Amino acid sequence: MSKKPRTVFRPLDGLLLLDKPLGLSSNQALQQARHLFRAEKAGHTGSLDPLATGLLPICFGEATKIAGLLLGSRKAYETMAILGVTTDTDDADGATLLERPVPSLDDADIETALAPLRGPIRQRAPIYSALKQGGEPLYARARRGETIEAPVREVQVHQLELLEREGSHLRLHVECGSGTYVRSLVRDLGETLGCGAHVATLRRLWVDPFATPRMYTLDELRAIAERGETALDACLLPIEDGLSGYERVVLDEDGERRLGFGQTVPCGGGADGLVVAFGASGRCLGLGQRNDGRLSPQRLFRWAGQPVVGVPHSGDHA
Repeated sequence: MSKKPRTVFRPLDGLLLLDKPLGLSSNQALQQARHLFRAEKAGHTGSLDPLATGLLPICFGEATKIAGLLLGSRKAYETMAILGVTTDTDDADGATLLERPVPSLDDADIETALAPLRGPIRQRAPIYSALKQGGEPLYARARRGETIEAPVREVQVHQLELLEREGSHLRLHVECGSGTYVRSLVRDLGETLGCGAHVATLRRLWVDPFATPRMYTLDELRAIAERGETALDACLLPIEDGLSGYERVVLDEDGERRLGFGQTVPCGGGADGLVVAFGASGRCLGLGQRNDGRLSPQRLFRWAGQPVVGVPHSGDHA
Protein backbone atom coordinates (compact mmCIF):
# COMPACT_ATOMS: atom_id res chain seq x y z
CA MET A 1 0.00 0.00 0.00
CA SER A 2 1.43 3.37 -1.01
CA LYS A 3 1.76 5.98 1.69
CA LYS A 4 -0.04 9.28 1.44
CA PRO A 5 2.54 11.92 0.43
CA ARG A 6 3.64 14.14 3.27
CA THR A 7 2.34 17.70 3.09
CA VAL A 8 5.00 20.26 2.24
CA PHE A 9 3.89 23.41 4.04
CA ARG A 10 4.44 26.96 2.76
CA PRO A 11 4.27 30.49 4.15
CA LEU A 12 0.73 31.76 3.63
CA ASP A 13 -1.12 34.74 5.08
CA GLY A 14 -4.85 35.41 5.06
CA LEU A 15 -8.25 34.60 6.52
CA LEU A 16 -10.45 31.68 5.55
CA LEU A 17 -14.16 31.75 6.41
CA LEU A 18 -14.76 28.04 6.82
CA ASP A 19 -18.21 26.49 7.05
CA LYS A 20 -17.40 23.86 9.68
CA PRO A 21 -19.11 20.54 9.01
CA LEU A 22 -21.15 18.53 11.46
CA GLY A 23 -19.22 15.97 13.47
CA LEU A 24 -15.73 17.50 13.38
CA SER A 25 -14.12 19.36 16.24
CA SER A 26 -12.88 22.86 15.43
CA ASN A 27 -9.29 21.63 15.58
CA GLN A 28 -10.00 18.74 13.22
CA ALA A 29 -11.59 21.15 10.73
CA LEU A 30 -8.65 23.53 11.14
CA GLN A 31 -6.10 20.80 10.43
CA GLN A 32 -7.93 19.64 7.31
CA ALA A 33 -8.04 23.21 5.99
CA ARG A 34 -4.41 23.79 6.91
CA HIS A 35 -3.24 20.71 5.01
CA LEU A 36 -5.41 21.59 2.03
CA PHE A 37 -3.81 25.06 1.80
CA ARG A 38 -0.39 23.75 2.93
CA ALA A 39 -0.17 26.63 5.40
CA GLU A 40 2.82 26.61 7.74
CA LYS A 41 0.89 28.27 10.54
CA ALA A 42 -2.83 28.30 11.33
CA GLY A 43 -5.26 28.98 14.15
CA HIS A 44 -9.01 29.35 14.57
CA THR A 45 -10.99 32.00 16.39
CA GLY A 46 -13.44 30.42 18.80
CA SER A 47 -14.29 26.74 19.04
CA LEU A 48 -17.47 25.17 17.76
CA ASP A 49 -18.68 21.88 19.24
CA PRO A 50 -18.66 18.83 16.92
CA LEU A 51 -22.47 19.09 16.84
CA ALA A 52 -22.26 22.68 15.56
CA THR A 53 -21.84 23.88 11.98
CA GLY A 54 -21.20 27.26 10.43
CA LEU A 55 -18.67 30.03 10.45
CA LEU A 56 -15.23 29.18 11.82
CA PRO A 57 -12.75 31.92 10.85
CA ILE A 58 -9.32 30.40 10.28
CA CYS A 59 -6.18 32.53 10.41
CA PHE A 60 -3.17 31.58 8.32
CA GLY A 61 0.32 32.92 8.93
CA GLU A 62 0.44 36.53 10.11
CA ALA A 63 -3.37 36.54 10.48
CA THR A 64 -2.89 34.51 13.67
CA LYS A 65 -1.76 37.80 15.26
CA ILE A 66 -5.35 39.10 15.14
CA ALA A 67 -7.03 35.84 16.20
CA GLY A 68 -7.53 37.11 19.75
CA LEU A 69 -9.47 40.12 18.49
CA LEU A 70 -11.82 37.95 16.44
CA LEU A 71 -12.22 35.56 19.36
CA GLY A 72 -13.76 38.36 21.41
CA SER A 73 -16.15 39.50 18.68
CA ARG A 74 -19.95 39.45 18.67
CA LYS A 75 -21.40 36.28 17.15
CA ALA A 76 -24.79 35.08 15.89
CA TYR A 77 -26.28 31.59 16.00
CA GLU A 78 -29.43 29.71 15.10
CA THR A 79 -30.28 26.77 17.31
CA MET A 80 -33.00 24.18 17.65
CA ALA A 81 -33.88 23.48 21.27
CA ILE A 82 -35.82 20.40 22.33
CA LEU A 83 -37.86 20.74 25.50
CA GLY A 84 -38.46 17.92 27.96
CA VAL A 85 -35.06 16.20 27.85
CA THR A 86 -31.95 17.17 29.83
CA THR A 87 -28.56 15.73 28.84
CA ASP A 88 -25.17 15.72 30.55
CA THR A 89 -23.60 17.83 27.77
CA ASP A 90 -26.66 20.10 27.33
CA ASP A 91 -26.85 18.98 23.69
CA ALA A 92 -27.91 15.99 21.61
CA ASP A 93 -24.45 14.40 21.77
CA GLY A 94 -24.84 13.74 25.49
CA ALA A 95 -26.49 11.05 27.56
CA THR A 96 -30.03 11.65 28.77
CA LEU A 97 -30.16 12.60 32.45
CA LEU A 98 -33.84 13.38 32.90
CA GLU A 99 -37.07 13.37 30.91
CA ARG A 100 -39.99 15.54 32.00
CA PRO A 101 -43.36 16.34 30.47
CA VAL A 102 -43.54 19.60 28.54
CA PRO A 103 -46.27 21.84 29.92
CA SER A 104 -48.80 23.59 27.72
CA LEU A 105 -46.99 26.73 26.57
CA ASP A 106 -47.84 29.70 24.39
CA ASP A 107 -45.47 32.25 22.87
CA ALA A 108 -46.02 34.60 25.80
CA ASP A 109 -44.85 31.93 28.25
CA ILE A 110 -41.70 31.39 26.22
CA GLU A 111 -41.03 35.13 25.94
CA THR A 112 -41.36 35.45 29.72
CA ALA A 113 -38.72 32.73 30.11
CA LEU A 114 -36.40 34.23 27.49
CA ALA A 115 -36.42 37.78 28.91
CA PRO A 116 -34.11 37.12 31.92
CA LEU A 117 -31.57 35.47 29.61
CA ARG A 118 -30.95 38.69 27.65
CA GLY A 119 -28.45 41.45 28.37
CA PRO A 120 -25.54 41.11 30.77
CA ILE A 121 -26.23 37.86 32.61
CA ARG A 122 -24.35 35.43 34.82
CA GLN A 123 -24.09 32.04 33.14
CA ARG A 124 -22.85 28.68 34.35
CA ALA A 125 -20.75 26.95 31.69
CA PRO A 126 -21.55 23.36 30.66
CA ILE A 127 -19.47 20.77 32.50
CA TYR A 128 -18.54 19.35 29.09
CA SER A 129 -16.71 22.42 27.85
CA ALA A 130 -13.17 23.47 26.93
CA LEU A 131 -12.90 25.83 29.89
CA LYS A 132 -9.91 24.92 32.02
CA GLN A 133 -9.62 24.39 35.75
CA GLY A 134 -6.19 23.58 37.11
CA GLY A 135 -4.82 23.61 33.56
CA GLU A 136 -7.17 20.87 32.36
CA PRO A 137 -10.35 21.19 30.22
CA LEU A 138 -13.57 20.53 32.11
CA TYR A 139 -14.64 17.91 29.57
CA ALA A 140 -11.58 15.77 30.39
CA ARG A 141 -12.51 15.72 34.06
CA ALA A 142 -16.17 15.12 33.26
CA ARG A 143 -15.31 12.11 31.11
CA ARG A 144 -13.45 10.60 34.08
CA GLY A 145 -16.62 10.92 36.13
CA GLU A 146 -15.26 13.57 38.48
CA THR A 147 -17.62 15.92 40.29
CA ILE A 148 -17.26 19.33 38.69
CA GLU A 149 -18.35 22.77 39.79
CA ALA A 150 -18.56 24.60 36.47
CA PRO A 151 -17.61 28.29 36.68
CA VAL A 152 -20.21 31.04 36.56
CA ARG A 153 -19.22 34.02 34.41
CA GLU A 154 -20.80 37.25 33.25
CA VAL A 155 -21.61 37.21 29.54
CA GLN A 156 -23.53 39.46 27.17
CA VAL A 157 -26.59 38.25 25.25
CA HIS A 158 -27.57 40.93 22.75
CA GLN A 159 -30.52 39.10 21.20
CA LEU A 160 -32.42 35.94 22.06
CA GLU A 161 -35.56 35.48 20.01
CA LEU A 162 -38.04 32.71 19.26
CA LEU A 163 -38.21 32.20 15.49
CA GLU A 164 -40.50 29.18 15.31
CA ARG A 165 -42.24 26.73 17.62
CA GLU A 166 -43.50 23.27 16.76
CA GLY A 167 -44.48 21.08 19.66
CA SER A 168 -41.46 20.64 21.93
CA HIS A 169 -39.08 22.10 19.32
CA LEU A 170 -38.07 25.76 19.56
CA ARG A 171 -36.00 27.46 16.87
CA LEU A 172 -34.08 30.37 18.38
CA HIS A 173 -31.88 33.20 17.10
CA VAL A 174 -29.01 34.21 19.40
CA GLU A 175 -26.58 37.12 19.19
CA CYS A 176 -24.01 37.19 21.96
CA GLY A 177 -20.59 38.27 23.09
CA SER A 178 -17.46 36.28 23.75
CA GLY A 179 -17.65 33.35 26.18
CA THR A 180 -21.40 32.80 25.89
CA TYR A 181 -22.57 29.18 25.66
CA VAL A 182 -25.76 28.67 23.64
CA ARG A 183 -26.05 25.26 25.32
CA SER A 184 -26.25 26.99 28.68
CA LEU A 185 -28.89 29.42 27.44
CA VAL A 186 -31.04 26.53 26.22
CA ARG A 187 -30.45 24.56 29.44
CA ASP A 188 -31.49 27.54 31.57
CA LEU A 189 -34.50 28.25 29.38
CA GLY A 190 -35.67 24.68 29.87
CA GLU A 191 -35.28 24.90 33.64
CA THR A 192 -37.25 28.16 33.73
CA LEU A 193 -40.04 26.45 31.77
CA GLY A 194 -39.94 23.56 34.26
CA CYS A 195 -39.24 20.78 31.79
CA GLY A 196 -35.56 20.99 30.88
CA ALA A 197 -34.12 21.36 27.38
CA HIS A 198 -31.08 20.64 25.25
CA VAL A 199 -29.58 21.82 21.97
CA ALA A 200 -30.43 19.59 19.01
CA THR A 201 -28.73 21.65 16.29
CA LEU A 202 -26.52 24.73 16.33
CA ARG A 203 -25.24 26.86 13.47
CA ARG A 204 -23.01 29.91 13.73
CA LEU A 205 -24.25 32.47 11.23
CA TRP A 206 -21.67 35.22 11.51
CA VAL A 207 -18.84 36.67 13.56
CA ASP A 208 -18.00 40.38 13.62
CA PRO A 209 -16.75 41.91 11.37
CA PHE A 210 -17.94 39.22 8.90
CA ALA A 211 -21.65 40.05 9.03
CA THR A 212 -22.50 38.51 5.64
CA PRO A 213 -19.78 35.90 5.25
CA ARG A 214 -19.01 33.95 2.09
CA MET A 215 -18.19 30.64 3.75
CA TYR A 216 -16.51 27.66 2.11
CA THR A 217 -17.13 24.05 3.01
CA LEU A 218 -14.23 21.61 3.05
CA ASP A 219 -15.77 19.82 0.06
CA GLU A 220 -15.94 23.10 -1.89
CA LEU A 221 -12.31 23.82 -1.06
CA ARG A 222 -11.22 20.37 -2.18
CA ALA A 223 -12.98 20.88 -5.51
CA ILE A 224 -11.39 24.32 -5.94
CA ALA A 225 -7.96 22.85 -5.08
CA GLU A 226 -8.27 20.63 -8.15
CA ARG A 227 -7.89 23.82 -10.21
CA GLY A 228 -4.59 24.67 -8.52
CA GLU A 229 -3.34 26.68 -5.56
CA THR A 230 -3.90 30.03 -7.26
CA ALA A 231 -7.63 29.30 -7.35
CA LEU A 232 -7.55 27.99 -3.80
CA ASP A 233 -5.68 31.03 -2.46
CA ALA A 234 -8.30 33.29 -4.04
CA CYS A 235 -10.70 31.99 -1.37
CA LEU A 236 -8.72 33.83 1.31
CA LEU A 237 -9.47 37.30 2.61
CA PRO A 238 -6.72 39.82 3.33
CA ILE A 239 -5.81 40.14 6.99
CA GLU A 240 -7.06 43.73 7.17
CA ASP A 241 -10.61 42.51 6.48
CA GLY A 242 -10.57 41.14 10.02
CA LEU A 243 -9.71 44.61 11.34
CA SER A 244 -12.39 46.62 9.58
CA GLY A 245 -13.97 47.64 12.88
CA TYR A 246 -10.89 49.63 13.90
CA GLU A 247 -9.89 53.11 12.79
CA ARG A 248 -7.39 53.22 9.95
CA VAL A 249 -4.26 55.41 10.25
CA VAL A 250 -2.06 55.98 7.17
CA LEU A 251 1.61 56.77 7.73
CA ASP A 252 4.10 58.35 5.36
CA GLU A 253 7.19 56.42 4.27
CA ASP A 254 9.31 57.68 7.15
CA GLY A 255 6.61 56.89 9.71
CA GLU A 256 6.12 53.43 8.24
CA ARG A 257 9.84 52.68 8.43
CA ARG A 258 10.19 53.95 11.99
CA LEU A 259 7.09 52.14 13.25
CA GLY A 260 8.44 48.94 11.68
CA PHE A 261 11.62 49.41 13.71
CA GLY A 262 9.58 49.59 16.90
CA GLN A 263 9.60 53.38 17.29
CA THR A 264 6.73 55.66 18.29
CA VAL A 265 5.70 58.01 15.49
CA PRO A 266 3.35 61.02 15.06
CA CYS A 267 -0.07 60.06 13.70
CA GLY A 268 -2.20 63.20 13.87
CA GLY A 269 -5.42 63.72 15.80
CA GLY A 270 -8.06 61.23 16.80
CA ALA A 271 -9.24 59.29 19.81
CA ASP A 272 -6.72 57.33 21.83
CA GLY A 273 -6.88 53.57 21.48
CA LEU A 274 -6.10 50.65 19.22
CA VAL A 275 -5.90 51.50 15.49
CA VAL A 276 -4.83 49.75 12.28
CA ALA A 277 -1.67 51.20 10.73
CA PHE A 278 -1.23 51.35 6.97
CA GLY A 279 1.79 52.47 5.00
CA ALA A 280 1.76 55.05 2.20
CA SER A 281 1.79 52.18 -0.30
CA GLY A 282 -1.51 50.86 1.09
CA ARG A 283 -0.14 47.80 2.81
CA CYS A 284 -1.46 46.95 6.27
CA LEU A 285 1.34 47.09 8.83
CA GLY A 286 -0.55 45.84 11.87
CA LEU A 287 -1.99 47.23 15.09
CA GLY A 288 -0.79 50.31 16.92
CA GLN A 289 -1.80 52.15 20.07
CA ARG A 290 -2.54 55.87 19.61
CA ASN A 291 -1.98 58.09 22.59
CA ASP A 292 -1.94 61.92 22.46
CA GLY A 293 -1.32 62.02 18.71
CA ARG A 294 1.49 59.47 18.72
CA LEU A 295 1.39 55.86 17.55
CA SER A 296 3.33 53.05 19.18
CA PRO A 297 3.55 49.53 17.69
CA GLN A 298 1.45 46.83 19.31
CA ARG A 299 1.15 43.84 16.95
CA LEU A 300 2.91 44.39 13.65
CA PHE A 301 3.09 42.02 10.72
CA ARG A 302 6.47 40.68 9.67
CA TRP A 303 6.70 42.95 6.61
CA ALA A 304 6.37 46.16 8.64
CA GLY A 305 9.59 48.14 8.25
CA GLN A 306 10.67 46.19 5.17
CA PRO A 307 11.00 47.86 1.75
CA VAL A 308 7.84 47.78 -0.35
CA VAL A 309 8.30 45.19 -3.10
CA GLY A 310 4.63 44.35 -3.53
CA VAL A 311 1.74 44.95 -1.20
CA PRO A 312 1.08 41.67 0.70
CA HIS A 313 -2.43 40.30 0.26
CA SER A 314 -4.32 37.04 0.60
CA GLY A 315 -2.41 34.12 -0.79
CA ASP A 316 0.91 35.96 -1.06
CA HIS A 317 3.89 33.82 -0.16
CA ALA A 318 6.50 35.77 1.74
